[in-house]
Amino acid sequence: MKSIKVGLLGIGTVGSGTFNVLKRNREEIMRRAGRAIEITMVADLNTERARELTNGECEVVNDANLVINNPDIDIVIELIGGYGIAKDLVLKAIANGKHVVTANKALLALHGDAIFKAAQEKGVMVAFEAAVAGGIPIIKALREGLTANRIEWLAGIINGTTNFILSEMRDKGLDFDVVLQEAQRLGYAEADPTFDIEGIDAAHKVTLMAAIAFGIPVQFDKAYVEGITKLQGIDIQYAEQLGYRIKLLGIAKRMPNGIELRVHPTLIPAKRLIANVEGAMNAVMVQGDAVGPTLYYGKGAGAEPTASAVIADLVDITRLATADPEHRVPHLAFQPDAVHDTPILPMGEITTSYYLRIHVADEAGVLASITSILADAGISVGAMLQKEPVEGKPETDIIILTHQTLEKNIDAAIARIEALPTVRGKVVRIRSEELA
Repeated sequence: MKSIKVGLLGIGTVGSGTFNVLKRNREEIMRRAGRAIEITMVADLNTERARELTNGECEVVNDANLVINNPDIDIVIELIGGYGIAKDLVLKAIANGKHVVTANKALLALHGDAIFKAAQEKGVMVAFEAAVAGGIPIIKALREGLTANRIEWLAGIINGTTNFILSEMRDKGLDFDVVLQEAQRLGYAEADPTFDIEGIDAAHKVTLMAAIAFGIPVQFDKAYVEGITKLQGIDIQYAEQLGYRIKLLGIAKRMPNGIELRVHPTLIPAKRLIANVEGAMNAVMVQGDAVGPTLYYGKGAGAEPTASAVIADLVDITRLATADPEHRVPHLAFQPDAVHDTPILPMGEITTSYYLRIHVADEAGVLASITSILADAGISVGAMLQKEPVEGKPETDIIILTHQTLEKNIDAAIARIEALPTVRGKVVRIRSEELA
């Protein structure tokens, strides 16, 4: 049977990993796919390096248009990144009747609806397992493995850089800035780590997972995004004393009045498996009504883990390329005409628990004033920790864990607490999830 010919756009870390794994496991992959899959063209601006990486085994060009316009190419792998030229190339490839595999979460989070619509109209597939959580097959699990379930919520550690930083902060008792420098030195963080540490990368990924889990459009612009740059080592220590770990979570929840879609630092009980995911590893927890909780764990980045997902998509497309387009698995799991525009809830309407650290004067009646304000707002206290003041400093920290409440209620209570004459500075607020 005629082999599937693939064009690769960009042969950086993931591209070279894909080329090498596909070559190394060629026979095993062919046995699974039913026919050979071979990369026959590579487009990269650095053609000399590309030729070295491919060892002269395929055609190398410096113009991606030569790949997407080549009538012999069946599938285009887009590994350029970003959402400028990459968007144009993906849409051109689709218009030319080519299937597309991409690891570009930013592109799909911002322009996924338009790309999937174009692919549906042209009868081609866009596969993106590698766009979320590297080598963990979470897209396939949500789109196919859990298809019998009404997904209730999902929560994921889906950015390895931030998880490495938080693990180091906890283990070594260091503040964020110090650990970030170390992460950059070790290569876990980019020279410009903004997308990672500000939560944007995680928000791209949870936006895609939410669309598949709940059958809603891709709506990155409506996600709440908060990174880890303001986290202090002292809060990680206090959380530990209370039996919690702090992780940057991407969270999507189905609620009666809409969908919660948010990324932020989160307290998780230390006894939960996901709370013990350390270093640069990723994990996603999914709650289905039939199956209950499931956990997916593995490497979220790297050349070969991500290549594993890219090649899995190549095999899926190879198997289904000749199938009637109407009988393929929909891009976002739900049939296009069954996608519901369920509202994304504003943060004031989300319901969760909270960690509050309040720096106060060590005076009588301070705690009573704070708990009175919380009671007035209908917020009950689940646990509390009051530190002994340092000798010679008549100030201390009060740490409160609340039960669940609306965010707008905690916002109002914090504003009143900060106005107390005995409260010093801003209240530190971190959201908390039981994930039970």
